[in-house]
Amino acid sequence: MIAKMTKYSILLPGSEKDAVLSEIRDLGLLDITRSAKPIDKHSDALLQEIREVRGAADAIARIDYRYDEDAEAILKEAEGVPDFEGDYRLDAEQRLAHLRTLESQLSDLLKERKLLEPWGRFEAASINRLAERGIALHFYTAPAKRFSDDWAAQWPLEVIHKDDANVWFVVAGEAEGIPATEVPAPAYDYTVADGKAEALRGEIRSAKASLQALRRSLPAVEKLANQRLNDLNFYLASLSGEEAAEGVLYVLTGFAPTDDDARITAALDAMDLYYVHEPARKEDNPPIKLKNNWFARQFETLTGMYGMPVYDEFDPTPILAPFFMLFWAFCMGDAGYGLVLMGVALLLDKVNILGLRNHKRLVMSLGVGATVIGFFLGTFFGIPLAEASWVPEGCKKLMLAGKLELGGSAYDLSMVAAIAVGVFHICLAMIIKAIGLTKRFGFKAAISTWGWVTLIVGGLITAGLALTSVIDASVTKIVVIVIGVISALGIFILNKPGRNPLINIGAGLWDTYGMATGILGDVLSYIRLYALGLAGGMLGGAFNNLGGMLLGDNPTWQWAAFALIVVFGHTLNFAMSCLGAFVHPLRLTFVEYFKNSGYEGKGTEFRPFKQETVKTQ
Repeated sequence: MIAKMTKYSILLPGSEKDAVLSEIRDLGLLDITRSAKPIDKHSDALLQEIREVRGAADAIARIDYRYDEDAEAILKEAEGVPDFEGDYRLDAEQRLAHLRTLESQLSDLLKERKLLEPWGRFEAASINRLAERGIALHFYTAPAKRFSDDWAAQWPLEVIHKDDANVWFVVAGEAEGIPATEVPAPAYDYTVADGKAEALRGEIRSAKASLQALRRSLPAVEKLANQRLNDLNFYLASLSGEEAAEGVLYVLTGFAPTDDDARITAALDAMDLYYVHEPARKEDNPPIKLKNNWFARQFETLTGMYGMPVYDEFDPTPILAPFFMLFWAFCMGDAGYGLVLMGVALLLDKVNILGLRNHKRLVMSLGVGATVIGFFLGTFFGIPLAEASWVPEGCKKLMLAGKLELGGSAYDLSMVAAIAVGVFHICLAMIIKAIGLTKRFGFKAAISTWGWVTLIVGGLITAGLALTSVIDASVTKIVVIVIGVISALGIFILNKPGRNPLINIGAGLWDTYGMATGILGDVLSYIRLYALGLAGGMLGGAFNNLGGMLLGDNPTWQWAAFALIVVFGHTLNFAMSCLGAFVHPLRLTFVEYFKNSGYEGKGTEFRPFKQETVKTQ
């Protein structure tokens, strides 16, 4: 639900504006309306500095050579590096650039060393002395399969090195017509390259030690970033009010949850300020703070991804929460993967996997849902539970593993369940839309929507009662006529009271076309729940079968290969299932549900004006 908000209008002398803003910021309860983007050169410069400092902080935070192959030497040298006092942004960038240059030089040198090694050890001065006497050495390489020892009878050559692939040799003087590739004469032997490489490795260790020492500055860099962030926040807040009495007085407007009224009024009274507070109205466009129970609160992040509700809308989170968990479980389709998710949620207390630590309760809820629904779908790590002999028959009867006969055709129960969930989801969205329009704009504005709700929801309920013989044919006929008349009046005649009836009929026909095509497509979209769960189960089963085929009847060493295939296969399938189970339920919520529920999501999130503290990950 959306927390009730109170609007505060505070009157203060212009000369005391900054001091009062500081006290309000320390209070940390009021959302002072302020821009979310830079509005002038000063704020733009502050934002740019924040980005640069945060970039430096992120870069420094990623520096960690405790597990480097030369960790002991690096950490020891880092202790002797003095603390840096200056421009962290420039220093971190320069040190990292220097390290990258050294590493690039080492890489090039090692490549050169590989080319020099076949020529062995030699003195470049000796080659030069021979050249001075008129004996020019030419260096060649040829594939070992093409090289022939008979070449020595034709040309004055000497083989320097050979392996299974190539032969390296030199020729004294010209060797016209020799079927080999001439290469540049080496400037020095590989031992010289080894010496240069060792010197570069020493420089790299020193560069890493310098960077490791820079990590000691991380708290100061984070402090600077937070200070600049608060400066920007304060500056934007100072521009949010309105001047009155030619700048002598200043009117500041803010919002806060009504639950905090007592604390805020006591604090403002202590500041000896004149203020007026009143319940916020839709026209004030107050910021939105969601207030839900422990379960729905986990899914508020998903609501925020689409957009916060406006003040007079319904909070979609209480509906989004159970359905998203259900959709996720359908798409995962495997009870074993649900247990893995629960294990991941427990592990998040110790390891911040993919930055999900703050969402560990959500991961746990999704894991529980996937485990429960995966059991009903009858799959456990790709194993079809309905066919397993070790599963009790009583449990098998609870699984959606059979077929349902409809109109002479048989359909998978899990597919029918996915479609049924979709129909219910859309019907619920339409009811919420009708109630929401009535609440916000009055019954007249919602007559057409109520007409469609009566036709679709009422028709489905009537069909269900008739098929289950709860009502007989004569009662069904009467109910259908009543539903038809009421819905036709709402859709075609009274969809906009006071307008020309012919225009209303035309608008109703157009609306009918849109609903007929849209609703069918929306319902069919829910087949993805069945398809993704089925695909994941089949892929998991395929890896099980592949491992089983390799295992054979009397396995020995095959157990290791079996474990490798099964673990790798299920890890890959689990990752793909998680991706699909996030994207597709999100689409069903953001498109099918929000469209049919009339959700706008154009509100702004409640952001109390307070000291900001952002830690580098």
